[in-house]
Amino acid sequence: MKKFLRRFLLPVTLTLAVIYLLVMSLFQYYYAVTTARMQQSPVTVVIDPGHGGEDGGASSANGILESAINLEVSLRVRDLFHLLGVKTAMIRETDTAVYTGTCNTIREKKVSDIKNRVQTVNSVPNALLVSIHQNYFEQSQYSGAQVFYAKTEGSKALAERTQQLLRQTLDCSNRREPKVARSVYLMEHVECTAILVECGFLSNAQEEKNLRDADYQKKLAAAVCTAVHSCIREEGNGNEV
Repeated sequence: MKKFLRRFLLPVTLTLAVIYLLVMSLFQYYYAVTTARMQQSPVTVVIDPGHGGEDGGASSANGILESAINLEVSLRVRDLFHLLGVKTAMIRETDTAVYTGTCNTIREKKVSDIKNRVQTVNSVPNALLVSIHQNYFEQSQYSGAQVFYAKTEGSKALAERTQQLLRQTLDCSNRREPKVARSVYLMEHVECTAILVECGFLSNAQEEKNLRDADYQKKLAAAVCTAVHSCIREEGNGNEV
């Protein structure tokens, strides 16, 4: 038995140890390279998962809250940006609202929350805002992702590119067009390039099912990140966004 252990298990153990060390070395190298690229990133993408905490946003027939899906998609967007070496800042990373101070009513909390989001975005140097939301309509037949944009420089072009990629990635039959965000406090008060992505309709049963699916969320995140990253690269090369 001892001979068996020496002859077979010891070499296997040593091989696994070497593989582990190689993997760890590669991971550390990749982490160092990615961190260095993020430090050189000319833009910080501020990711805003809409709603949160007491404010769940829209709710599907199955009781799925918009705020939860917003956060799931936003975290996937953040992780993809990190892989691309793009700096990010999250408005929230948990199921919480971002109001501050003494707020006694839901209305007061919502007012404080949205003003804090604006303040956070405007305090980030070289910011670009991506706000993630889900749509809802009383009639359940409506579906399709749609991008809204601020009136700030570069926002319309970014929205058009994002809408195009969402259509190509998720649903080629989606005929929705990007629109300027009207009466949306966040989009009217930020000072940077900004888009708001309505990822789909929670009121549509099939789309709600898609929006809860991990693979679908990854496709969503990939489309958004690709659009934003391509605009950042073009801006870095001196082209207009």
